[in-house]
Amino acid sequence: MKEGEWMELNKNLDENLKILEKQLGVGISFDVVVRKISIGSKKAALIFINGMVDNLALVEVLEELMVSTKEEICLDVLEKVLIKRLNHPQVQKVKRIEDLIQQVLCGPTALLIDGCTEAIIVDARSFPARSPQEPDIEKVSRGSRDGFVETLVFNTVLLRRRIRDPKLRIEVLKVGQRTQGDVALVYIEDITNQNLVKNMRQRIKEIKVDGIAMAEKTLEEYLTRKKIWNPLPLIRYTERPDVAAEHLLEGNVLIMVDNSPSVIIAPVTFFHHIQHAEEYRQNPITGTYFRWVRTLGILLSFLLPAFWLALVTTKGLLPESLEFIGPNKVGHVPLAVQFILAEMGIDMFRMATIHTPSPLATALGFIGTFMLGDVAIKVGLFAPETILYVALATAGSFATPSYELGLALRVLRIPLLFLVAFFKIWGFIAGCLLIFFLFVTTKSFGIPYLWPFLPFNFRGFLAVIFRLPSPLESFRPAILKTQDKDQTGEKN
Repeated sequence: MKEGEWMELNKNLDENLKILEKQLGVGISFDVVVRKISIGSKKAALIFINGMVDNLALVEVLEELMVSTKEEICLDVLEKVLIKRLNHPQVQKVKRIEDLIQQVLCGPTALLIDGCTEAIIVDARSFPARSPQEPDIEKVSRGSRDGFVETLVFNTVLLRRRIRDPKLRIEVLKVGQRTQGDVALVYIEDITNQNLVKNMRQRIKEIKVDGIAMAEKTLEEYLTRKKIWNPLPLIRYTERPDVAAEHLLEGNVLIMVDNSPSVIIAPVTFFHHIQHAEEYRQNPITGTYFRWVRTLGILLSFLLPAFWLALVTTKGLLPESLEFIGPNKVGHVPLAVQFILAEMGIDMFRMATIHTPSPLATALGFIGTFMLGDVAIKVGLFAPETILYVALATAGSFATPSYELGLALRVLRIPLLFLVAFFKIWGFIAGCLLIFFLFVTTKSFGIPYLWPFLPFNFRGFLAVIFRLPSPLESFRPAILKTQDKDQTGEKN
């Protein structure tokens, strides 16, 4: 069978098996199993992937098949087997060899019977999966402790438990010419803007790639390919089913990829990235306070190092009462270089911590925080204030609920430091204006990144500034309800 050629099953079982064994590598791949059996004196064969089949369910299927009589098989083999014998809930027929191969590689078992031009697919899969656990980067003090896992069907169940709406739609699409990965497009039919759904579906179908081994990240880069060099995250990730369900009720679209616990939320704004589920697990006043503190920490993490550097390097800018802000001793290295080296050092330790075994990660943190930092100050490599402001910026980065936004702000902070190093306070002002322009011109699938500030929406503004009580916040963002074809089209 040539590549790209469609081929249908024929009545000769041996011919079918010869083609399938060649295509699936039977005898070379140890996990591809072909079990030849006899049903009502007719030759038959089961084809499945070892390790992806529930043995107990497969035994039950075999028991049902073995009691078929010769008369039943000869009359109408598929109808008899499907209707009278196979009581398994998920059974279907296929005619093409390509469809059969795809089904087998996804986990179901294929049954071929001599004299039949159709094969029976029995979904008796056993999914390797871990139990749902609370995500490490989205923990809350109170609330559910479950989280998405790497198995798509389990993740859809976690959503169905929270949204028991007949209008909830979960479309499964295949992505990857070789991997044939399952990608689920999730939305609520009478809430989500259908132009957005149509656009998302079309973009996913247009993806031409061998495979999506890196799961959701590969998918994201194809969906946002026209703005791939924009450091700002145009989608949001979550591993919490309650957060995903809440966004569905607001009119967003979810994209779930098999083999990944991270779910894509789209479209999003900047303010989606700075909100956390913890705010909604506390009373409105406490939640508002947490939101303000978190937002302040994010802004300080982004602006504080460059702003302090601009103040101390521009003579005459500080009044006499604030002259204590500058360092007493600069050290042997220029302040701008100190900040850049410190930023790179923090990132190096962050990456080292990820690759360090958990029992040793704490010790590595102590080494980086106390030993290296203290020695660097004593030898004159860094000024104490440099370490202080870099540490505050790092704390603000870790306070950012969205890991992707935290990394994006870290990337933008370094060119801002370079501008301050060369042009001092004017470099700081110019850098802030350029970054603000980047935020203003960025759109996530047609949605302005700074909505509801630009364009201004009063009701949305209140929902962003305050953690409103649930009875007052029971509305959907207007920007998601007023999308038109142009907003969700290729202009993104």
